Amino acid sequence: MKNCYENLYEVRPIRDLREMITSSVELFGDKAAFLVKREGNPEYIPISYKQFKQDIDALGTALVDLGLKDKRIAMISENRYEWNVSYLAVLCGTGVAVPLDKELPPNEIDNLIRRSEANAVIYSQNLAESMETIRANHQEVCFINMDAEQDNGDVLSFSRLLERGRELLEKGNRAFLDAEIHPEVMNILLFTSGTTDTSKAVMLSQRNICENLMNMCSMLYIDEKDTFLSVLPIHHTYECTCGFLCQMYRGCTIAFCEGLRHIVKNLKESGCTIMNGVPLIFESMYKQIMNQAAKTGSLGKLKFAIRLSNALRRIGIDIRKKLFRQIHETFGGKLRLFISGAAAIDPQVAKGFRDMGINLVQGYGLTECSPIVTLNRDICYKDDAAGLPLPNLEVAIDNPNEEGIGEIKCKGPSVMLGYYKNEEATREAIRDGWFYTGDLGYFDEDGFLHITGRKKNVIVTKNGKNIYPEEIETLLGRSPYIKESLVYGKADEGDEDIAVHAMIVPNYEKIEEDIKNGTAPGSTPHEVIGNEVRNVNKQLVLYKYIRHFELRDEEFAKTTTKKIKRYKELK
Repeated sequence: MKNCYENLYEVRPIRDLREMITSSVELFGDKAAFLVKREGNPEYIPISYKQFKQDIDALGTALVDLGLKDKRIAMISENRYEWNVSYLAVLCGTGVAVPLDKELPPNEIDNLIRRSEANAVIYSQNLAESMETIRANHQEVCFINMDAEQDNGDVLSFSRLLERGRELLEKGNRAFLDAEIHPEVMNILLFTSGTTDTSKAVMLSQRNICENLMNMCSMLYIDEKDTFLSVLPIHHTYECTCGFLCQMYRGCTIAFCEGLRHIVKNLKESGCTIMNGVPLIFESMYKQIMNQAAKTGSLGKLKFAIRLSNALRRIGIDIRKKLFRQIHETFGGKLRLFISGAAAIDPQVAKGFRDMGINLVQGYGLTECSPIVTLNRDICYKDDAAGLPLPNLEVAIDNPNEEGIGEIKCKGPSVMLGYYKNEEATREAIRDGWFYTGDLGYFDEDGFLHITGRKKNVIVTKNGKNIYPEEIETLLGRSPYIKESLVYGKADEGDEDIAVHAMIVPNYEKIEEDIKNGTAPGSTPHEVIGNEVRNVNKQLVLYKYIRHFELRDEEFAKTTTKKIKRYKELK
């Protein structure tokens, strides 16, 4: 395979996020930075880079004037313009940003405000009720409502603060504009979503983020002609770095998605070219295309078109846009790239989209690494791999076994400063300068990293064989009759060895439809799923066989990036 680090894309050096946004305004001033929908208006309205920077400066100046210089400011809301303004207003000269998950119950939000020692909270009206309760426990904290038109007692209005900031700037107040930025110190406090444990508070610096931005953008071609749809929760470092800061750095436009149900509609309306997502989103989009084709009796035609297109591409003829025009038009006609992260995607889905003319690349990262560690390039990729290590980041396998599998560790300028007020966890995670990820994987002969699973999830048999639940879950997920699954190990009564068990959420709608049509491999949901489990077992070695399965009606509890909370489900 060719050297994938040849022809890296040119990136401009940035020292901190203020330098990043200031230089972007100089380069892309009047261009749309955001496409937003205001209440009562179904159309997207553009907001320019210049306007964005003016709003950052106004809010930052007002926050400093409130006495919040060098203080911690939490922000919690749906993905929206005011969140993005708040985030950079905090980081470009005010203090420390503390993004919080809007899906958390009020007692958890209360706990994280306390743990982060936040001095102010900026929130949206959707959380006003929760905030009323929380406010009573935090008398010293300043609360700012993004949607309040006027100040109301102790709750300040975001729009009034912007006005106040503009007035102060007009009078020559430069406290925010001239504030010194220290790129090496903690500027961001992020709570991990905790799929295996309670959340830890990760301390990141602006240098961590800027290094990640520069190195990531040298691997994937993104420019000012691109429009991104912001779908994933903005408080999460994956969306924040890769779906917001990256776009501001490269001069793109960000359109806010109105919710998962509206993805296809918003892709069309915004003229979106690139979308970040997680496997669950892309896999369900792909299944929908295939199910729709099966419903209309055109699945055979679609598969033939894919074979024909692939044959033509081998001799240098690419007619995918024309051949799959209907699919492209469904997504707005401009879509060129899907970027998947947060968990491994089924390689068949990545290849399936590419066969139809939409490239899909995946990467691998962690909050502790700001977040990207490895990334497939648009010009050099493997669908079954997590990608290549970013430039300027060392990635290695610790203590590999005979198959080359061991814990993934990394070292470099985008690795966190540590866990806030948790020296023990920091010492455990960072040893001799290396951050130990808790993920298992191996490198192939071309230098691509392959993830086999979480260290904590591995099922170890009595004779020392390792079974990675994620591998079996991917195979189960390929069935049109299975929505999602959770694979785990359990010692059966009277049997000393560990057996593989699976909890499965069936796609009852599809099962019932096919039973009615006489096309299902069984006459009850249990029979149909039993058949699918047998098909999966045929693809596995004997010791990995699923020995027992149970059906459940409710979907699994998930993190905001749609990863199953295994620790909660397996309690």
